[in-house]
Amino acid sequence: MIDPRQRQISAVSKSANFDVIVVGGGINGIGTFRELAMQGLRVLLVEREDFCSGCSSALSRMIHGGLRYLENGEFDLVRESLRERDALLRNAPHVVRPLPTLVPISSVTSGLLNGAMSFFGMESSPKSRGLLSVKLGLTLYDLIARTRRRLPRHKIVRKAEAFRIWPDITKELRYCAVYHDAWISNPERLGIELVLDGQAANPQAIALNYAVLQRGAGNSFKVRDLEKGTTVEVTTKDLVVATGAWVDETLTGLTESNSVSLVAGTKGSHLVLDNPALHKALRGHMVLYDNVDGRVCIVFPYLGRVLAGATDIFVEHASRVKCEDSERDYILKSLELVFPSVSVSAKDIVYSFSGIRPLPRSEKGFTGRITRGHHIHKIEGAVPQFCMIGGKWTTFRAFAEQTTDAVLVALGRERQCSTEGVAIGGGLNFDSDIAARLQSSGLTQTQALRLADIYGSRAFEVADFCGRSSNVTLPGGELTSGEVAFLVQVEMARRLPDIFQRRQPIAIKGQLNLPLIQSVAAEMKRQLGWSTKKTGDEMKSFIDELASYHGVNIERSCKE
Repeated sequence: MIDPRQRQISAVSKSANFDVIVVGGGINGIGTFRELAMQGLRVLLVEREDFCSGCSSALSRMIHGGLRYLENGEFDLVRESLRERDALLRNAPHVVRPLPTLVPISSVTSGLLNGAMSFFGMESSPKSRGLLSVKLGLTLYDLIARTRRRLPRHKIVRKAEAFRIWPDITKELRYCAVYHDAWISNPERLGIELVLDGQAANPQAIALNYAVLQRGAGNSFKVRDLEKGTTVEVTTKDLVVATGAWVDETLTGLTESNSVSLVAGTKGSHLVLDNPALHKALRGHMVLYDNVDGRVCIVFPYLGRVLAGATDIFVEHASRVKCEDSERDYILKSLELVFPSVSVSAKDIVYSFSGIRPLPRSEKGFTGRITRGHHIHKIEGAVPQFCMIGGKWTTFRAFAEQTTDAVLVALGRERQCSTEGVAIGGGLNFDSDIAARLQSSGLTQTQALRLADIYGSRAFEVADFCGRSSNVTLPGGELTSGEVAFLVQVEMARRLPDIFQRRQPIAIKGQLNLPLIQSVAAEMKRQLGWSTKKTGDEMKSFIDELASYHGVNIERSCKE
């Protein structure tokens, strides 16, 4: 069996001259890779870990216009975000879905002065928002989205009706507002599909995970394969730096030309809870609410669980982060403000995750006032560097488009197509009949529903692949051996977290167990030629990482 990764590395060796190299395989880097590939450029993407494994895996799972950005007067950002939200609802309906959202309101005029000060750029301490400020914000939100409306307009609900619909909600409520945004079921999967789409559109486009770009001789660079330790010398006309919170570090390592710090960040942590009472209390809605310190928090139904967050803590230097006990308590305590009669405790947590939002360096005293906008910082030189600064998940395509346009100008090339209306991965020809059609091909209802939910229209490709190989359900879960082979051979999974945390939503749903980990490791050993020692090391590393960074203790859960 030929390892597909080695085919890609061989392709780099045989033709090492690229139009563009993109460093960083988070959502902005991946989006730019796809954009560049679809313009016919020979492009190489290099990611140190797995695709979408860093900050791009730690989002709040929301695809939204940014209602609160209106307070900062960022109308262009909200307009762009709403346009991209609606584009994702069209282009990726298999993972991006409408999310009705509830805003509890306990006063009429609170927050007006605060909002006005923020709007005009004056420093102000956060304060809860009353009916008038929420109504004004949502009216503007609807107005901005009016030309391409896909979701219902907002409405104000009085407390009697609110208590009828949400009987467990706080009795402090006087009104509530209901509007719609969207949520994303598996953002990491969408990232993988963007990579695959880019490669399918352009055979000259190559994406490598578990590889690093290093400085070479003169104006050249070296691509180092972190699995084999081998290096390949490459050249490029332009370099896109899309390493998020690590942009400054990347520039220093590659060019020694970075004299100004471009990026700061804030840490955001989230909890995934298995709490049926809380799930029922939400009635299918997200609740967007102000915590006691004025920071915005969220809670909503997520893959049969409940997702709650988030913190917003300033950090000076980028590093791997986890949800600390104080953050856990902060989020859990905040839920009492919304559903005081629903008992929620740390025992309900099945998974936690945390990441650093890569924000432009700012002097703002309150982290919520730092823009979530984005811009390109260009560094001239023999190999021009286009640094992607800031941004948020919802606007990745727009940011990638802007970066690509800047690169095209530098190369003297014309844009060949727009991606605004291009379906992503399993969103192509997606419809509600996919599961039924899969059943007619011989799958059980459970198998068909599961594949359709995870892969969208690509479920047919997965089912066909599995039908042509050994395909048995692995102990401890619903995953099959054929599916693991597909994730390795087609979707570039190289390690256990790649499967359990990014290509499948198994870990985040709290469905991991030791037999399943062992069986998947055994199948990856067969696919990748791991030694017995490496297989054991991979399992230990994964289990240790779950405990250290996600609050998941596999050994304890197995004993229980």
